[in-house]
Amino acid sequence: MAILKFRVSLEEDDTVYRDIAIKHTQTFQDLHFAILTAYEFDRKHKATFFRSNDAWARGREISLEVYDKKYAAPPLIMDVTTIASEIKDTNQKFIYLYDFVKNWTFQISLISVVKEENPRFAYPLVTRKEGIGPPQNGIKSLLGEKFADIEEKYDLKEVGDVFSDDGEEAIDSEEAQDDDNNFTDDL
Repeated sequence: MAILKFRVSLEEDDTVYRDIAIKHTQTFQDLHFAILTAYEFDRKHKATFFRSNDAWARGREISLEVYDKKYAAPPLIMDVTTIASEIKDTNQKFIYLYDFVKNWTFQISLISVVKEENPRFAYPLVTRKEGIGPPQNGIKSLLGEKFADIEEKYDLKEVGDVFSDDGEEAIDSEEAQDDDNNFTDDL
């Protein structure tokens, strides 16, 4: 059974990508869930694929369901459309759109085909992750919840500013007097 490997990259930043290996007999719904898992997105929003070309033009739509919108042609449905049925050449590309409000757009390129599957793996499978994926719902720290735990454990909110407004270290008034006394003692 053939295994197809796709590179799924953010439309705005192709240095952030995930490589996903999937059986040619699996469906676009399987690929859809693999992408969401790879980028740590939830499964709550609408989604669709478009068959594409080298210029990233949107072609035939492969949708999670039929949405209330105007279609040029009726969409194919993800859970019954196999990946192999939409591969038209060895450089096949797709566009994946998730969450029609936030418009997360991913470019998907077929990067390799392996004739035999590895029986030790369950497909689809994320084979490579490059770059830090975007937070799905707004901006958050790169450390996420782990930073909140550190902040709580060490009371980082209580520390206060270490620098004054003009970029110099803020010095306690008692420390300043001690430094002045040490300075005069050195003379």
